[in-house]
Amino acid sequence: MLVVEHIHEMQKWSEEQRLQGRRIVLVPTMGFLHQGHLSLIREGRKSGDRLVVSVFVNPTQFGPCEDIASYPSDFERDRGLLEREEVDIIFRPSSRAVYPEGYQTAVEVERLGRTLCGAYRPGHFRGVAVVVLKLFNIVQPHVAVFGLKDYQQFIIVSRLIEDLNLNINMVAVPIVRDPDGLAVSSRNYYLTQEERKAALCLQRALGRAENWVRQGERDGRKITNQVIAEITSEPLARVEYVQLCDLKSLEVIESLHDEALLALAVWFGKARLIDNIILKAEM
Repeated sequence: MLVVEHIHEMQKWSEEQRLQGRRIVLVPTMGFLHQGHLSLIREGRKSGDRLVVSVFVNPTQFGPCEDIASYPSDFERDRGLLEREEVDIIFRPSSRAVYPEGYQTAVEVERLGRTLCGAYRPGHFRGVAVVVLKLFNIVQPHVAVFGLKDYQQFIIVSRLIEDLNLNINMVAVPIVRDPDGLAVSSRNYYLTQEERKAALCLQRALGRAENWVRQGERDGRKITNQVIAEITSEPLARVEYVQLCDLKSLEVIESLHDEALLALAVWFGKARLIDNIILKAEM
């Protein structure tokens, strides 16, 4: 396994692999890897001949009052995990290399980036779009693997690929949960023992929403209100949003007719957790 820090070295390696007819797979991460990341990596291994994992905490997707300074990091631990997964390349550029002095170019997926998390984190998805496009241009993958825990991010990157005519195949990987039902996340590291126990209300609320739909509930407002009530019955939970959305446009829908995304963001102490479920009217 190689650790590559320089952009030109990464580009040269990718060009050589492509000339040899090898299929390159990229798994973008911000490091501090967990089982969710490993599920992406294992899926990526099935999708091509050479596997690249980027480890880069992207400053442009953090707001001025967000947690970039305290975002958890342990590269040696990450390196060990990636060696065991037989990754070919860790791409670990510096912020200065990705955003050199005088950098001033941006790309934005407009409407999709302004709802759900985008409504509460202005500029976040513009930062995501910029860094993902830069990684695509540097690594030149045939395949990119993203998890569905951040469903909005998956849809935005898919739209970016389509709108800019990028020849990249997106692979989606389902949410990975710990045995207690909490979706795995690097930010779970922030949770105290009490907060982690409280955070189990998220999966409980999503499961109950699924049951309500199975029992015939179709009203979007009733579903979201019931989910909010379930979550706020936990004193440590602070709801940012709970929304029922169209799977592609992410626009709020009033009634469930076929399938819809039920997405939420909730704070527990200094940990902002997101989760979601796809509800189906035929449940």
